[in-house]
Amino acid sequence: MWLLPALLLLIVPGCFSMSGPWSVSGPRGGSATIQCCYDPGWESYSKWWCRGEAWGSCDTLLKTTGSEQTVGHGRMSIQDDHWRHRFTVTIMALRPSDEDVYWCGIEKSGTDLGHQVRVYVGPDMTELTSPYPAVPVTTPTSVGLATSPPIAQSSNGSMALTRSLTRFLLCNLPVVLLTVIKVPLLGCLLCALMWLSRSQGDPKGK
Repeated sequence: MWLLPALLLLIVPGCFSMSGPWSVSGPRGGSATIQCCYDPGWESYSKWWCRGEAWGSCDTLLKTTGSEQTVGHGRMSIQDDHWRHRFTVTIMALRPSDEDVYWCGIEKSGTDLGHQVRVYVGPDMTELTSPYPAVPVTTPTSVGLATSPPIAQSSNGSMALTRSLTRFLLCNLPVVLLTVIKVPLLGCLLCALMWLSRSQGDPKGK
C-alpha cells in the first residue's frame, strides 16, 4: 500500500517544496539579491516576486514567462536558472521604503508555491566609514612592554616642557620681578636726566 504514495511523490514535480532565505539586507543606495531554490520539475513554470505580508493579497511586482529570460521592472529584476533550479531577484538602488515582507513563488494550478523573505535596508556605506584617521598600532618591543603611540609621546613631551618652565619661573621669581620693575624705573630715570640736561642747556632758562 505504501508504494502508491511513494510513486506519486516521484511523479509530482518538486514534491511541492521550495526554499530560500528568510531575510536579506543591503545598504541604502546599494543592492540586495534574493535567490529562491526549487526542486527539479518546476523549471518551465512561471516564477514570481510579490510584496506584502499577507500571502493572499501581496502585490505581484515581477513574473517570468517560464523561460530563463530576465524580466525587469523599475529597479527590480528576476531571472530563472533552470540548470541550478533557482531564480534570482535583484533590487537596485535600495531605499528605506523598500524594507518590507516579500514572497518568491512558483505559479501552478491550485495554490501556488511560496516562500516568505523579509528585506532590510541598512545605512549607506559612507555612513559606516569613520571620518577620523585610524590610530597606528605599535608593536611591543618586549614581553609585556609596548611603545607609546605618537600622540601620547607628543602629549608627554608638552607636559614635560610645561613643568620645566613652571619650575624655572618659581625658582627665579625674585629675579624676574626685579627685572620687570627695574627696566621701567631705569627708563624713567633716563628720561628725567635727559629733560634736566636740556633744561639746563637752554639759555632762556637762566
